[in-house]
Amino acid sequence: MDALSQSPADVTLESLKAEIRSRRHEFHQLRHIPIDIVRQFQAIGIYRAFVPERFGGDALSPAAFCRLIEEIASADASAGWVASFGVSATYLAALPKETYASIYSKDPNTVFAGGLFPPQLAKRVPGGLEVTGRWPWGSGVMGASLVGAGIKIEGEDSPLPRTAVMPRHAVTVDETWDTVGLRATGSHDIVANKVVVPEEWTFIRGGKPEMDDPIFHYPAMALAAQVLAVVALGTARAALDWLSEDATKRASITGAPSPAARGYIQTGFARAEGLLSGARAGFYDAIEEGWQQMLEKGGVDRATHIRLRHAASKAAEDGAEAARLAFVMGGSDAMMSGHPLGRCMIDAACVAQHAFIGAGSWQAAGAALLGQPVPPGYP
Repeated sequence: MDALSQSPADVTLESLKAEIRSRRHEFHQLRHIPIDIVRQFQAIGIYRAFVPERFGGDALSPAAFCRLIEEIASADASAGWVASFGVSATYLAALPKETYASIYSKDPNTVFAGGLFPPQLAKRVPGGLEVTGRWPWGSGVMGASLVGAGIKIEGEDSPLPRTAVMPRHAVTVDETWDTVGLRATGSHDIVANKVVVPEEWTFIRGGKPEMDDPIFHYPAMALAAQVLAVVALGTARAALDWLSEDATKRASITGAPSPAARGYIQTGFARAEGLLSGARAGFYDAIEEGWQQMLEKGGVDRATHIRLRHAASKAAEDGAEAARLAFVMGGSDAMMSGHPLGRCMIDAACVAQHAFIGAGSWQAAGAALLGQPVPPGYP
């Protein structure tokens, strides 16, 4: 398929999802989401979703953005994962106001990607900070125009990492990403060699925003966890929808009842649907509550802040489990390489491995709920 097979003016969410579904194998082979799909993400508003209207953005709510990502993830988990980094417009709000305005006034659809860890020592030089190092996990970097990298400055004391923002052409991408799940996210290594970054193009990730828009004061790390966790919900939805259609229309080669008529499939399907719907309900209820508090009170109370993180962990884990149950109900056919249920199961499991929403996040949530010390940056 030719790049830009659709004019941006013609792109809708449904047309985009259809194209993503038709090209999943291509994405898998490339190991990244190609630039023409990134352009379509721009067309439907992924990257301007959280940009203030005064800069040409759409100023969406967190729930509206998460629903958009969930829809894309139902077409392909890797596409949903890459699209989720449209949230970066909120991270960059910790930049000086003038820097932020220079980015988004010029292009509200700016694509940002980055890798934070391990933070590399940056030294002061004429013109700013000299940045050298390698950072893995640069999801979406193949389609980015701006790239961030975690740094530390001698003498700076912050529990949260500082990020240096650089033009994409100033860094090298080492295509190291080779995985069984989320394979098309292009989460390659970012490499910088003596790139001089003006200090006003750096910010503390999760630091105090420089602007007063409500979205920039919504808990940043909670939002970062939510936009990733929702990918598992969309992936599980895809798995259960595929299973439902297949179980209804497929006849057994042994003469047994169709899968949809079998008791154990009916029971398993009901359990998986219940698990997914419960996770979604709790997830969106927490987000809506947090956002309403933000709008009415200018902040989110600690109990709700903890709930936002906890609900994200649950969404990721329960989405992964629902996709696993769908794989089990798919029987021996699901074992075949490239089968939709196997791919969904592995992709959703990989979502739930992320540090923001993985096993360690449950311990942090429990500590917070019990009033015990929590890791830096939590909730």
